[in-house]
Amino acid sequence: MKQGPLGKLTLATGGHRQLGDLLGSLSIITEQQLGHMRRGHPFRLTIEGEDNEVKGTNKRRVLERVYEVVLKQAALVKLKQQNRNLKQKSSMDLAMKNYEKSVIGTGDFFTNGDLLNAAYDRCGDVCSEYAKTFYLGTQLMTPERRKAIWAIYVWCRRTDELVDGPNASHITPKALDRWEQRLCDVFEGRPYDMYDAALSHTVSNYPVDIQPFKDMINGMRLDLRKSRYNNFDELYLYCYYVAGTVGLMSVPVMGIAPDSKASTETVYNAALALGIANQLTNILRDVGEDARRGRIYLPQDELARAGLSDEDIFRGQVSDKWRNFMKGQIKRARMFFDKAEKGVAELNSASRWPVWASLLLYRQILDAIEANDYNNFTKRAYVGKLNKLLSLPSAYAKALLFRSSKFNSNI
Repeated sequence: MKQGPLGKLTLATGGHRQLGDLLGSLSIITEQQLGHMRRGHPFRLTIEGEDNEVKGTNKRRVLERVYEVVLKQAALVKLKQQNRNLKQKSSMDLAMKNYEKSVIGTGDFFTNGDLLNAAYDRCGDVCSEYAKTFYLGTQLMTPERRKAIWAIYVWCRRTDELVDGPNASHITPKALDRWEQRLCDVFEGRPYDMYDAALSHTVSNYPVDIQPFKDMINGMRLDLRKSRYNNFDELYLYCYYVAGTVGLMSVPVMGIAPDSKASTETVYNAALALGIANQLTNILRDVGEDARRGRIYLPQDELARAGLSDEDIFRGQVSDKWRNFMKGQIKRARMFFDKAEKGVAELNSASRWPVWASLLLYRQILDAIEANDYNNFTKRAYVGKLNKLLSLPSAYAKALLFRSSKFNSNI
């Protein structure tokens, strides 16, 4: 799995349709759509077994699955606003007490506050080492929000490392089951280590629902058994699992601007779009690297319509067919970035900078693929250090200028 800055949509099924057709099938889910889907279609958010897994999922079920999580998270935010401080202190004390017992022993060397600060500092160290630009962007956030985002980042990275890290060959479905049980313990105030303690405190302070975290683990399960995606519906669900979830985890911490006129659900849709855009960009950047591992994260039906096959990708030749195919894929990713931009302005002012930095940097990766003449087989598209540095003041300016404004809640 390849994640974006926090760790690593169109629902079109046609390969090289005109832009109008792509826009027509592009779907950021609306509340009206969900109401239509809900009638007579009970919601199930599960990964089916091998004989009926994601390959049988149609567009309606994909939309319904994902947007139910969006609505659940948005409802939790609203509830938290009404009952802001009911369990905050008791949850913190429980998390620290359990951590002291399991790791420190008697806890004689630290007060609760010292231990908690040390846990968050450790998360900050990891974030600064592996996501330098994003880490710099978090410096404008309030200390509490900054630390919480670090804790979420570390959990996402650790989860990603299960299937992409040095021990990935030893990871089994049972290992992921144990990781999910550990996640449940963290949400119940029973952390296993310092990183868990930071996340346990974070989810006790902010209205973060457990489902996006579980769904990210579902993405890891897909990586263990699936190396092809028949159509974009399947790929979209995968992108939601491994990257769209990051936006749903983060928005409750980053906060929505007090003067925002957008509905909570609409802001979460934009956060979801950014995660999907980042993941699509990762996929397009890493086509050659993934192919060498026997993986193709491109819609098989769209490849076929473009006159391309798995063998063409394994050969790694940049042909006119490949260039045309890539132009359509890049156009799709950019449309998701456009959708995401509208939501960034609705975030709390102190939280916009790191999100803008992420968005601008990832859009530049698409530019780099084009500059490489669509050779993503042997050339890695990347943003140079100078451009990264230049992106930071640009992102900062956008964070200041693009304030909460009129936002169509039916996007």
